[in-house]
Formats: sequence, structure tokens, C-alpha cells
Amino acid sequence: MTAKPLVAVTGASSGIGEATARAFSATGHPVLLMARRIERLEALRLPNSVCRKVDVRDRAMLAAAVRDAEARFGPVDMMFANAGIAKLGDVGKQDPADWDEMIAINVNGVMNSVHAVMSGMMDRRHGTLVMMSSIAGRKVYPDHTVYCGTKYFVHGVSESLREYLSAYDVRVIVISPGIIETEVLDGVKDPVTRASYDANKAAIGGGIGAEHVADLILDAYNLPQKALVQEICITPTRQKY
Repeated sequence: MTAKPLVAVTGASSGIGEATARAFSATGHPVLLMARRIERLEALRLPNSVCRKVDVRDRAMLAAAVRDAEARFGPVDMMFANAGIAKLGDVGKQDPADWDEMIAINVNGVMNSVHAVMSGMMDRRHGTLVMMSSIAGRKVYPDHTVYCGTKYFVHGVSESLREYLSAYDVRVIVISPGIIETEVLDGVKDPVTRASYDANKAAIGGGIGAEHVADLILDAYNLPQKALVQEICITPTRQKY
């Protein structure tokens, strides 16, 4: 057993998930790393880590990974429900299969992540849920229709969970980044949508590093349990919308 409690991160193979796992590991937390690309998790070589190949759409697979890590390091004290995809496109022309995948991962995957740890946190009256949303969960953008819907869901369910779990001293933090340097848009198939996004990103001088988001999550987590940062919204300084 280590002195600091276990932190679990979905979508830990890249971007904000990877950066957050690194940040918590660097401060002595054992970490449960979950993603579909397990080889990338293992390549991080973080100390006191458990790497599991997990598709967040599979509730049983996710719960099993949590059980494995908890058997070694004790209860999960923070779950970062980070895994998500952004298959942006013209909603009038987009393949509905893209909608299904975004909803399954960004909505059901978030709830599966919560379900794996929530009852334990309630029993212990201690814990933190970090919910990955987006600035696209606060306002809408062209070609983001279903993606925005999934992130508005995260905001809505987080507000409800925050109220419900407050009686158990469990915190719920929403993360709402703007343009960050990650791989999240690698799944965009529509060349017009991708070109428009890339042009906007270039016009503001590019995104900011995922490590800045990770540092804010760590800072919010390290506050006393009775203190809650309800939402972190971080964007490049030049991002107007």
C-alpha cells in the first residue's frame, strides 16, 4: 500500500488523460490507467500503476479494472471520466454511426466510469469524480451538433450528481477545455469540418498543452475535501468562442 490514495483515469493513453495520470503519479499517487491502446499505457512506465485495456462502453470490463487496482492499492479516491471522442461533421450529411459512437463513449462511458466507483465513495464519505466535458458543453459550434449534445449531457448529469453526492461529502468537478493540443479530433472524417477547425485553431495561435489542464485538476483535487471547484473552464487566451 502507498501513502497516497489511488487515482483512476479513463482515456489515459494520450492527451489530457495521459497528462493527468503523469501529474498524479509524479506526486506519489498510484494510478489506474485505462484505455483501448494498452501498449501506450504500458509505455508510460509510471510507478505504482496498473494498466488495463478497457473500452468504457463495457461496464463490466471497466468495473473489473477498478477491482484489480483496488485490490493492490486500496479504494479509488478520484475517478477521471476522461475517455471521449469527437467525430465532428455536418449533421445533415453525417453517418449516424458516428452519432452512436459518440453517445456510447461520451455518455454511456462516463456513466459506466461513475458507476464503478460511486457506491464505494458514498460508503467512505470521501472521493472525487472528475467529469470530462468541453467548452462545447457550454455553447454550440458548427458541425459539433451531437458532440455538443454529449457534452451538455455531462454538464447536466454532473450538476445532478453534485447535488446528490454532496450529502456524502463526495465532490464532482467538471472539466470544460477549449482548444487543447490532443488527438481528440483524429476521428473527424469530414475534410471540410476538419479544415475549418484547423483554420480556426491556427488563427488563434494553436491550442494549449494538456499538462496545463492536468495541473488544474491536481490543484482542485488537492484542496480539502470540504472545498469544491465545481468547474474548470480553460481555453487559449485568444480563443474568443
